[in-house]
Amino acid sequence: MSADLAQLVTALAQRARAASLQLATATRSRKDAALETLAALIDASHADLLVANAKDLASPEAAALSVAARDRLTLDEKRLRQLAESVREVIALPDPVGTVLDETIRPNGLCIRKVRVPIGVIGIIYEARPNVTIDCAILCLKSGNAAILRGGKECFYTNTALAALITRALADAGLPADAVQLVPTTDRAALTTLLKLDRLIHCIIPRGGESLIRYVTENSTIPVIKHFKGVCFVYVDAAADLAMAEAITLNAKVQRPSACNAAEQLLVHRTVAERFLPTVARALAARKVQLRCDAASRVILDRAEVNTTAATAADYTTEFLDYVIAIRVVDSVGEAIATINRDSSSHSDAIVTADEPAARRFLAEVDSATVYWNASTRFTDGFEFGYGAEIGISTDRLHARGPMGLPELCTYKFLIEGTGQVRP
Repeated sequence: MSADLAQLVTALAQRARAASLQLATATRSRKDAALETLAALIDASHADLLVANAKDLASPEAAALSVAARDRLTLDEKRLRQLAESVREVIALPDPVGTVLDETIRPNGLCIRKVRVPIGVIGIIYEARPNVTIDCAILCLKSGNAAILRGGKECFYTNTALAALITRALADAGLPADAVQLVPTTDRAALTTLLKLDRLIHCIIPRGGESLIRYVTENSTIPVIKHFKGVCFVYVDAAADLAMAEAITLNAKVQRPSACNAAEQLLVHRTVAERFLPTVARALAARKVQLRCDAASRVILDRAEVNTTAATAADYTTEFLDYVIAIRVVDSVGEAIATINRDSSSHSDAIVTADEPAARRFLAEVDSATVYWNASTRFTDGFEFGYGAEIGISTDRLHARGPMGLPELCTYKFLIEGTGQVRP
């Protein structure tokens, strides 16, 4: 790696750290003003943004993407309107900075307050996801954090165009332009340098495929918040409303198969399998979903004359991100829970049932970041949770789990006020 590239990345991080100290005390009104300007700029820049996106889509890197990844890369008028709307949703949210989490007065008269504050500088490493440029920038800004954005080469022109709008919005509001910076190169060596700057960057959040996330995790000296993949389950219980179960299964699988919260696995209780599987399988097949089945479900579906493929062991732990689902028959809610805790990625898992005790057991015992009763896994999303957007979805346990919004982008510090106390 050239010394010039290392110097460029280090200088960028130094500027981000300086900007973070200013941003930490910025007023809500100033931060919201920058966001209002950004939303208006996105609305007014559709033509330019679509041109930049088309340039990315025409690149050799984009041509090599999977169908799912290319879908995430692609912008259109609807998605641009959604980007602007996500900015406005964040404007409406309360500012988390300064929230008093706890307050106590000690016997010696010391007043100790635990107060929410920004983390500092957050690095976001992502692939073909232009929405991440906006989502991460606005959440970091609102929570008082400086952001360093490092997107993939397949999205370079779109990210550059979006970052230019963010810079304009910051300047218009009188905030430091270095509060949000896009790394101006896609050279992997720049990422290697970035991941070692633990004196300047306080948190790394990777957004992308498992290989990217593992690379970041294995090479970073900075704390990393991540999820490696989304192997999400829908379990149809013996007491399920089967029409509801079909609707939830279809939505979880086909509404957007490329999303990390899409269902990849279907478990069906043996007592309803004969009635449920042929119906749901035909509905899935009509939407071009490939069915990879265990022996029990294949017997049922063969009799129903539905085409299936015998599942391999690997299919039961795979994030397909495509029109593919693995199907298994189980004998109890306990077996479903054990299967999910063994084979899922602890991301998003659902039970469909009218049996409340079974549902309560599932909710309590499934060890995942988000667990659903009678709802699609596709709701694991910052926007759907009312966060306006999300910085990412964490399957970690420290310090955040599930969709990460504004509060999860803060840490805390203790403020102690005295009247001259000294420790005896």
